[in-house]
Amino acid sequence: EVHLVESGGDLVQPGGSLRLSCVASGFIFGGSVMAWVRQAPGKKLEWVASINTIGATQYLGKVEGRFTISRDNVKNTLYLQMDSLTTEDTANYCCATQSQLPDLIQNNYCDQGTQVTVSS
Repeated sequence: EVHLVESGGDLVQPGGSLRLSCVASGFIFGGSVMAWVRQAPGKKLEWVASINTIGATQYLGKVEGRFTISRDNVKNTLYLQMDSLTTEDTANYCCATQSQLPDLIQNNYCDQGTQVTVSS
């Protein structure tokens, strides 16, 4: 059973940085494409970034250049380094396997995650 535990969310001022972590278990993490998604209050869940098994990355346009997704296959951990944060980045951030993404987006809900709040 896929088990993902996110952490690292916090209250941060605009322009600040945070690093989110996601510890995975119950599946072959190193063989899985992984992703981060987020859901802002009252808005649809949106995909943020993905990383494949060899480290190739893709980003939502409005976070490209500010966010960096990475992975440590020894620690079974996914990361999201977020820099130059803006108030529009305020959301609950969840990690997911690529195969989970369609259901997450269709259901428009992530039941765990870590809360990032960007505010002065």
